[in-house]
Amino acid sequence: MNNKEIKELSEKELNIALKEERLNFSKLSLQNAVSPIENPRLINESKKTIARILTEKKARQLATA
Repeated sequence: MNNKEIKELSEKELNIALKEERLNFSKLSLQNAVSPIENPRLINESKKTIARILTEKKARQLATA
């Protein structure tokens, strides 16, 4: 999910996307701990997506304040 897609989401959709991405990150981390996953870059991409979502939520919060 890139920045453009994230900015188009509503507040409710952002919360849902954040939950899903955090769940995805925890699954990937657990899988990697048990046995190395095929593409470890997915873990970093998941972390970055979480950060992008949180950044957009904070920006919206500051814009309304």
